[in-house]
Amino acid sequence: MTIERSNSEIIIRVPGNVDTEGLQRLINFLTYREVTAGSKASQEDVDKLAKEANRNWWEENKGRFLKP
Repeated sequence: MTIERSNSEIIIRVPGNVDTEGLQRLINFLTYREVTAGSKASQEDVDKLAKEANRNWWEENKGRFLKP
């Protein structure tokens, strides 16, 4: 593995035999860090939003899981 840094980016090169599933998890984490880097949301805000999204999803989909 090699890591190179330029003025505007970091380049990571990995051998082709690296586990792609683990590599994808790492890429997902790095993407998350990039997207949330400028966020001013608190963990409490995030938890509240996640709870609301889950509640809304359940209300829209519970009929698929529960028999009348």
